[in-house]
Amino acid sequence: MDVGNRDALILPVPPEPFALIVGAAAIKGGSSEAVEGSLRRMGLKPERIDGSDVAARIAAPRFRLTFGSVSVLAGPAADAALDLADPDHPSTSLLAASLPRQWRESGACWVFIPERDPEQDGVSASSTEQPTRMREFFKMMVLLIDLFNASHIFWSPARLWSDAPQFRASIAEMLSSGMPPVLHLVAFRRKDVGDGASIGTRGLALFAGQELEARIPGGWTVAEMVRRLSRLALDMMLNGPVQYARTMRGLEAGEWIEILPPLRNTGQRSTVVVEFGRDS
Repeated sequence: MDVGNRDALILPVPPEPFALIVGAAAIKGGSSEAVEGSLRRMGLKPERIDGSDVAARIAAPRFRLTFGSVSVLAGPAADAALDLADPDHPSTSLLAASLPRQWRESGACWVFIPERDPEQDGVSASSTEQPTRMREFFKMMVLLIDLFNASHIFWSPARLWSDAPQFRASIAEMLSSGMPPVLHLVAFRRKDVGDGASIGTRGLALFAGQELEARIPGGWTVAEMVRRLSRLALDMMLNGPVQYARTMRGLEAGEWIEILPPLRNTGQRSTVVVEFGRDS
């Protein structure tokens, strides 16, 4: 996992989540009719759309795909989406992923944007609605990774690249066990803070409404921090945001964790401050 100090230059996280995949090179030469036929055979009910409102992200041909209660806008990735997914940008994280050299020029990059339920326009998704919506979206992504024989996938809320077969396997496990694949959906970013460093999450807010940030205690490794923060992130994804301050025992004997939720109505990013320590 890339958790280096790469936040000197930050590109914004796009307002709506999207996934971008690098598919088989054969897609480049395939006609739009052939791709549409393949989507239809997968049961995704492709419908051609104008898509002028998403033209910056999706190039023609553009489709609306339907899977269960979820609809997704899809098509070849346009420049704006490719720019946001640039693996060489300091703001992008990579999880055991090394993209092919000509990934962008291959013509095999497709982007998928889940549409908001029109009945929810102007209404914030509840803590139960958002996970359910995302669960259905990820079910669709399992099919699309197979259909496009994808090698890599980019998840925009975390600005995170993953190996597509590993992502697919983790989603399949989630659908079986109910345990979200935290490391594929949330990035863990290191940054310098005063005379030390901290680790913060990116992408957790989509599922829990909050992010996590913790200073790295002296002598602790980044891997130790990610192991502990990922468990806290998983708990929030399953049980919702942190509502009150508390102190609890840590993973190892003599270890403790202090959790401080954000102040209400500050108008700032909702970040839970975490402190790790060990008894003397």
